[in-house]
Amino acid sequence: MNQHATEVLLALGLEDRIAGSAYLDDAVLPAYRPAYDKIKVLAKEYPSKEILLGANPDFVYGGYSSAFDKGQGRDREGLAKTGVNTRLNVENCAGGPVGLDQLKTEITEVARTFGVPERGAKLIEDEQRRIDTVTARVKDKPRPSVFVYDSGEASAFTAGGDGIGNQIVSLSGGTNVFADLKDTFGDVSWEKVIERKPEVVLIYDYGSTTVESKKQRLLNDPALAEVPAIKNRRFVVLPLSSAVLGVRVADAVESLGRQLHPDAA
Repeated sequence: MNQHATEVLLALGLEDRIAGSAYLDDAVLPAYRPAYDKIKVLAKEYPSKEILLGANPDFVYGGYSSAFDKGQGRDREGLAKTGVNTRLNVENCAGGPVGLDQLKTEITEVARTFGVPERGAKLIEDEQRRIDTVTARVKDKPRPSVFVYDSGEASAFTAGGDGIGNQIVSLSGGTNVFADLKDTFGDVSWEKVIERKPEVVLIYDYGSTTVESKKQRLLNDPALAEVPAIKNRRFVVLPLSSAVLGVRVADAVESLGRQLHPDAA
């Protein structure tokens, strides 16, 4: 359940072990599409408990805490009572800042659970190599201040300092203006956004609200007119599926590094 959990399994070549999948935020990576198309999709969003158990899983792997919603009957304790083991992505249970060490933990432990530790080690090595290439390229560049705009009207829902999104901004050669927010995501006032004067807005792209509509919401707010990023129309974009703890972290760092530092060699 959840795209980043599904893609971890696909990256480890475990499509033949997936009894069902659910809840994509956006398109599956092209490299995984042929394998994904062979998997049974249980629901567009989260499946009911009945549909989930109807897939007869031995194990349920969730990307977000909401995958194990007690109100929907999918809580981990309840599933355990039916004989189904579970795992929640470590970003949602780390209890502190999440970075590349936690990415390595996630991939290593999932690979070990499914008996393919060598595939996990290879995947980690590839992720690290690609990230190191970007950090070397941008290390001497000025680091623009970045405001992450996920969503929000009355307030802004943004990336705090505890999630992998904060680390992605840093590795890409930027500085998250809300790195001091002790959470993966959180709401902040627009007054705080104005105070922090971000030079770049990073928009998370997902769901039915388009990137363009998010841009217009920011550009059409008179209160934000003097914020450097808005005044200079400096927007960058990542799909939400690349900004969570999963196999897209290297993709995200490569993409954001290019957008923040297009002149980097």
